[in-house]
Amino acid sequence: MKSPLLTLPGAVPAEGVDEGVAAHYGDLFREQRALADGTGFVDLSHRGVVTVSGPERLGWLHLLLTQHVQELPPHEATEALVLSANGHIEHALYLVDDGETTWAHVEPGTQEALVAYLESMKFFYRVEVADRTEDIALVHLPAGSIAEVPEGVAVRETPYGRDLFLPRGDLEEFARTAGPAAGLLAYEALRVEQHRPRLGFETDHRTIPHELGWIGSAVHLEKGCYRGQETVARVQNLGKPPRRLVFLHLDGSEVHLPAPGTELRLAGGGTSRSSEAESGGGPDGRKIGFITTSARHHELGPVALALVKRNVPVDARLLAGDTAAAQETVVEP
Repeated sequence: MKSPLLTLPGAVPAEGVDEGVAAHYGDLFREQRALADGTGFVDLSHRGVVTVSGPERLGWLHLLLTQHVQELPPHEATEALVLSANGHIEHALYLVDDGETTWAHVEPGTQEALVAYLESMKFFYRVEVADRTEDIALVHLPAGSIAEVPEGVAVRETPYGRDLFLPRGDLEEFARTAGPAAGLLAYEALRVEQHRPRLGFETDHRTIPHELGWIGSAVHLEKGCYRGQETVARVQNLGKPPRRLVFLHLDGSEVHLPAPGTELRLAGGGTSRSSEAESGGGPDGRKIGFITTSARHHELGPVALALVKRNVPVDARLLAGDTAAAQETVVEP
């Protein structure tokens, strides 16, 4: 769905899964600094919006999601996942309940599959599921923003800012009062800095929640049964996940950022010979991980999130293709 805000001065369209909104408005670093300072807004109107209403909505969602939502207080933001029977991540939902309706935004293009799954699980529960993507646009206000929120709009307030579920017809008027607009690249650079995983970027078909640090924030370990819970409990109680999320500082002398999917290998001389052998050898050895998201940050320079094998030493120097990378631990090995 193409955003009307692509007509704003300097707007350059995003590509791929984020097609339909602006990647930037002509000055990536200025836009990042504005968001970091708590000013401006981000057009996320390409994201899917799903609502669940009815008197039994929270109890019903509690049975299906990884998060404890049965007694979710009104206006309290939370996150939740839908897992496969084998515990792999299928959907990520960013939720808030306004006392009558549970609102969720999800990755672009995933809302139809999510609604189909929810509809298949309704049985005799008094709930109504709706895909609201065509009439509701998501807008993000950064932490510290004093922009006025239109009356009657559902709001998710988090440490990173506020997500507004805005009537799509009000998007242009909102932009006139809440500017300056910041593009998705600025938003993504701050997401990487904050070590926040994103479905379809930090995940693949076999990702489990422990690998990305979603335990706690999106997965509640003391709630009742849900699909995939056995895998979550087994890894939590008996083992470790096979991979872990890391944050990378990339060599700033390189002109191009390593693209998502770029293979990671150990850089020669970064660890002991035995550790190199355990982790897959030196720069010419087999890969030990891959880049999931890369970005240019206004203060940190080129940075990235990546998935690496759990046994990669936390102090190991890495190569992303030909680019040197130093890692920071996000998920403990």
